[in-house]
Amino acid sequence: MAAPTTSPAHPSGEPGRPRPGSAANGWPAVVSVTLGIFAIVTTEILPIGLLTEIGTSFSVSDGNAGLMMTMPGLLAAASAPVVTAASAHVDRRLMLCAFMALLAGANFLAAAAPDYWVVLASRVVVGVVIGGFWSIGASLAERLVPAPSVGRARAVIFSAVPLGSVLGVPAGTLLGDLADWRTAFVALGALTVGVLVMLLVSVPLLPPTRTTRLHVLRGMLRGVNTRFALVVTILIVLAHFGAYTYVTPFLEQVTEAGPRLITGLLLVYGAAGIIGNFLGGALVTRRPRGTFGLVAVVIAAATLLLPVLGDRPFGAVALLVLWGVAYGAVPVSSQTWFAKAAPHAPEAAAVLFTASFQATIALGALAGGVAVDQTSPSAVMTFGGGAAVLAAVAVWIHRTRRLTWPDGT
Repeated sequence: MAAPTTSPAHPSGEPGRPRPGSAANGWPAVVSVTLGIFAIVTTEILPIGLLTEIGTSFSVSDGNAGLMMTMPGLLAAASAPVVTAASAHVDRRLMLCAFMALLAGANFLAAAAPDYWVVLASRVVVGVVIGGFWSIGASLAERLVPAPSVGRARAVIFSAVPLGSVLGVPAGTLLGDLADWRTAFVALGALTVGVLVMLLVSVPLLPPTRTTRLHVLRGMLRGVNTRFALVVTILIVLAHFGAYTYVTPFLEQVTEAGPRLITGLLLVYGAAGIIGNFLGGALVTRRPRGTFGLVAVVIAAATLLLPVLGDRPFGAVALLVLWGVAYGAVPVSSQTWFAKAAPHAPEAAAVLFTASFQATIALGALAGGVAVDQTSPSAVMTFGGGAAVLAAVAVWIHRTRRLTWPDGT
């Protein structure tokens, strides 16, 4: 693979090492970045738990309400490379804080929306925030803590993804049930303001150590390992969000669960995701192919079996636990594959990870929306299972071709 061209943006910056003086305060900064991603993830997927309520308030179908998931993904995919390249010489701390301010504004705008199109407009802003914050934040672990702690810091940062499911979405869904969906977005906006304050206090100045340009990203795509990372990520995220975006209608119509039970089921799913995140983080550095392959197989099994066994609460709980554990390992596994494919350009690898991940969230939510309006929530689960099977096949092909990453693994 051709090595991308990068150039130092600060005379004292050394890629892969924290700035002098920052390591001592690195863990509070890691926690702040984690909470920032938690706020973003919760904002992005909160409509899953409130899908029916929001759709009813604006008299739109479940499929059209799914556009609340499609819009952020599309904008995130487009903004990840553009924003990162455009801000190549801007201090990363300043960019993180600017994105948190935008996220707070988007949540307050959604809460006050008089029409559905205003909600969608707020989701456009959310997409820009996702693309920018994720691309920068996902690659900061190695700059905030000493080298021996980078793996643990990366797992902590990515724990924000399942935490958004286990805490953010169920809490927002419960708040929407007790009050209304607008109150949930107000609370999320207030949380985001608090995270902004934490970032200002705990994150050190982070002048970019490398400039990430669009030609760097194009150069990375010539590498076979990067292309495999893209294929596996696209398929597994398509599987997950094509199905999970419409899990609430499934639980309502097939499992016949009420609002309180759905909140509990989402909580169980998210708790399993936290376990899966740390298990995946521990395993993927040693066995990247085996970990990602197992994740794909488990997601395939859970989604394919839900229409068969998910008509009763016990079956739904068991399969959601399996699904949660497996998906919890997906973000850290995908980011690890991209990082191993381009160890010389961590921020560029994070941009490709973010763009592919978010574009597929949008595609999955859109495809699932068409399917759920034309068929049923059970058919959407089957669609997700098929995509997960293809992801497992892609991992198997990577292994059988005996491909190795630049580090020789």
